[in-house]
Amino acid sequence: MKSILAEVVTIGDEILYGQITDTNTQWMSAELSKIGIRTVRKSSVGDTEDQILQILKEAESRADVILITGGLGPTKDDITKKTLAKYFGVGMVLNEEALANVTEIFARRGFELTELNRQQAMVPTNCTCIVNKAGTAPGMWFEHQGKIFVSMPGVPYEMKWIMENWVLEHLSAFFQTPAIYHKNIRTIGIGESFLAEQIEAWEDALPSHIRLAYLPSMGQVKLRLTATGAFISELEAEVQQQVNTLLTIIPEYVYGYDDELETVIGKLLLDQNLTLATAESCTGGYVAHTITKVPGSSRYFTGGMVTYSNDMKINQLDVLPDTLAQYGAVSEETVRQMAENVRKKLNTDIGISTSGIAGPDGGTPDKPVGTIWIAYADKDKTVTKKLQLFRDRLLNIQYTTLSVLNLLRQNLPASVETVAP
Repeated sequence: MKSILAEVVTIGDEILYGQITDTNTQWMSAELSKIGIRTVRKSSVGDTEDQILQILKEAESRADVILITGGLGPTKDDITKKTLAKYFGVGMVLNEEALANVTEIFARRGFELTELNRQQAMVPTNCTCIVNKAGTAPGMWFEHQGKIFVSMPGVPYEMKWIMENWVLEHLSAFFQTPAIYHKNIRTIGIGESFLAEQIEAWEDALPSHIRLAYLPSMGQVKLRLTATGAFISELEAEVQQQVNTLLTIIPEYVYGYDDELETVIGKLLLDQNLTLATAESCTGGYVAHTITKVPGSSRYFTGGMVTYSNDMKINQLDVLPDTLAQYGAVSEETVRQMAENVRKKLNTDIGISTSGIAGPDGGTPDKPVGTIWIAYADKDKTVTKKLQLFRDRLLNIQYTTLSVLNLLRQNLPASVETVAP
């Protein structure tokens, strides 16, 4: 079955100037994927006729579906409709249904319809007009030499209304599309190149209709399997077989599928009826912030202590003065006491802690910027780990948070199977 390819074209100087963020493309690509259409390119162009004509020609040469957003307002700088008419070599016509929609919207708001707004009901003669119940600018559907062009407003909620109530259904009817199924596997604690080496044989053995993509981010690599075929149920079963095989190769690095690390940890703590407390120095509360981003985290997170100074470590966390004097705040001995003591003080099952030199200054030859210690403690054991990170303060805070949460995950008596695919 032939793959149906799409390109999304966003029109507007404000996008190129960085005055607004394009959120439309991500949403449209995800929705197209659900009906078996794969987005292969995104293009942005300003409000210039020649540039729009050129990008439309290029998009038509490489895609079956061209989705266009932006440039449909009532002002002179909104030139998308006239440019589309020129592209197809047609004139403009007043669409009565679109005019009635605009008139009704203005009447409902208590405004008189102006000639400028009346012009919004003018559309190219060769299009199917899509009445926009979420706004005044209609969408436009063009069938041209076996390709589909769809022009929609750039306002996100208007574009989504047109896509959900008209475009997706008509695209599904026009094209015979294959099923597309995506599966994410989230890994942590291993770099992209090292991960690729470990799973190379597995990757090479994947069938041709299942593709693997590496999506790295700070401290993590998300693996995305994309399968295409006739039936979604068959694809789901095939992909799950591949995931099961992968889990035998890198079980220690896979922590979940669609959920973020803090959500996965929350589920594990809830499943085992465990409670957690945090003691933070260099991360300044960022660990607690990350944990409490998860709805319902109060069921397992009791609280945290930010003991930034040595006095706070001594007076609030009962870190021994001799430990700080002999080893310093950034040491295995200190971070061990922080994790053990916060667990006892807040009466929780688990305590985790961080202490380090986040930077950009404060380092020494023995402990340069980026030297971080983290710890995990429960009633049976304490586990510590030293990190040697970066010279960037925010990166050090974020990476330390990720690392201490992963240390927590690794020491919970559970595996990735607990968080079912």
